[in-house]
Amino acid sequence: MIALSALDYFIIVLFFSVILLIGFIVSKKSGKSSSEFFLSGRTMPWWLLGFSMVATTFAADTPLLVTDIVRGDGVAGNWVWWTFLITGLLTVFVYAKLWRKSGVTTDLEFYELRYSGKAASFLRGFRSIYLGVIFNILVMSVVTLAAIKIGGIMLGIQPWEVVLYAGSVTVIFSAFGGFRGVVYTDFLLFIIAMFGAIAAAYYAVNLPEVGGLESLFQNKLVATKTNMLPDFNDTNTVITILIIPLALQWWSSWYPGAEPGGGGYIAQRMLAAKDENHAIGATFFFNFVHYALRPWPWILVALASLVIYPDIASLQSAFPNIPADKLGNDLAYPAMLNFLPKGILGIVLASLIAAYMSTISTHLNWGSSYVVNDFYKRFIKKEATEKQLVNVGRISTILMMVISGLLALTLTNVKQVFDIIIMFGAGTGLIFILRWFWWRINAWSEISAMFSSGIISILLNFTSLKTILFGVEDGLFPSWFQFPFVVLVTTIIWLVVTFLTPPEKDETLQLFYKNILPSGAGWRKVVAKANLAGINFDQKEKNWSLPNAILAMLLSCVLIYSCLFATGFWIYGDYKQALILTSLVIIASIFLIKLLKKIKNTIL
Repeated sequence: MIALSALDYFIIVLFFSVILLIGFIVSKKSGKSSSEFFLSGRTMPWWLLGFSMVATTFAADTPLLVTDIVRGDGVAGNWVWWTFLITGLLTVFVYAKLWRKSGVTTDLEFYELRYSGKAASFLRGFRSIYLGVIFNILVMSVVTLAAIKIGGIMLGIQPWEVVLYAGSVTVIFSAFGGFRGVVYTDFLLFIIAMFGAIAAAYYAVNLPEVGGLESLFQNKLVATKTNMLPDFNDTNTVITILIIPLALQWWSSWYPGAEPGGGGYIAQRMLAAKDENHAIGATFFFNFVHYALRPWPWILVALASLVIYPDIASLQSAFPNIPADKLGNDLAYPAMLNFLPKGILGIVLASLIAAYMSTISTHLNWGSSYVVNDFYKRFIKKEATEKQLVNVGRISTILMMVISGLLALTLTNVKQVFDIIIMFGAGTGLIFILRWFWWRINAWSEISAMFSSGIISILLNFTSLKTILFGVEDGLFPSWFQFPFVVLVTTIIWLVVTFLTPPEKDETLQLFYKNILPSGAGWRKVVAKANLAGINFDQKEKNWSLPNAILAMLLSCVLIYSCLFATGFWIYGDYKQALILTSLVIIASIFLIKLLKKIKNTIL
């Protein structure tokens, strides 16, 4: 337990007070209608939404997850989530525009815009519970688990106390403030969280035991962990850490905040934007900050922790009060905060609370939007008043917080759940990408993909099938093939189902095309049939095209990855590599700006 000073407690109490005050100030306006409660009336500017996206993914569990990855697989291990940048930029330049044009309240409402009949209704209703409640609670429980570990080390309080104290404040704020309260406070929460992360990295690196950056990178335990690419002599590691994420994971797997084709709380923010330009600007800003600027403070703390706490046994020895089922490499991050000076400690602790509240409040509002709009209003009470809808949203917010808190008390490790979530969504991502551009995909395509991916993942995680197929000694396949196996089987199943089931009705497909005007050859058959029936569609924007959007995505990948690695080399003191990559950042930026000027619907 860390001894907090009066100044530390004052900072923390002041922080809680400001957050609750903002929530109560905006509660009257947020409670006017469900559109206000979940989308703030679609009036949000790009910069505020961009900060909100970044703050939401700045969860309390994220620095713990990065620490776990770095201590186990080195800096290169972060490719398991760095590859999601490709997904994010595809959303920026292709899907942000399409989502905003759809005009839906939630991304699940999309199902009855793109598909028709009972299958579409079932898909919308089922996923409102599957994603909005079950998956959402699982994600929130991981964030709460991180808060439990932080509270146990920094404050010496029991897990149930963390759930009670932090959960109570967050759920009160979320239930009253709605989406507007979430977005307004996210701006403040991000600034505090970023300052706390940088301060933690500065003090961790400059501890006497660590001795500064030069001594840190010369340490034998640290030197083996600093490479930004895996050891290519270790085939299994290269395949697991780099090849599978780059070749498969980014487009094939569903993960909150990095959904192929956009979705979830990222889609919620795009739908809340003033217009298409603001939706594009918000998502680009988010991806740049999330991948290019934010990872290194966490990475530095993780590397420094190897000097102070080289293994789990050393963590257990230093913190004997931590329950055995909560011990893991991820515990090293809050353990390093032991060494912060007074005042700074209060700010850093407040920043971790900020990260927790930002993520939980977003998930509560996003999850309850599914419950209200896509389940209650759609299937239970279609004529519900706006006041009733807001009340249902508030009740579902409270229930999800309680259930996720109870589940968090049973979990052990942050990365453990991260891997399960990735596996559960394996194979579904390609549908989310193609459904906008290929008319033949129908509701049964998504239903079959969702169930097959989930069932296969359950069998592999909770039965002996995993040992039979991927056993170390006598398995039919190498262990690294587990994720590709789920993707392959799921993709085959949904493709077969797609061609065995009838396509969507012509009326549904034509209306979708008319509203969205997607680019590409995948709708030619629908357009041709409509023309024969005397139906003509308006011309698409001449300056926007799918090839230009893809090119902008690729240039942005070069820009942001170069910025990420240039920052690393500047920190490492490898100035030659840093200068090369910094030059590449400048060149990619120039070409991207020129390209964007040719594209009509951008913020430039």
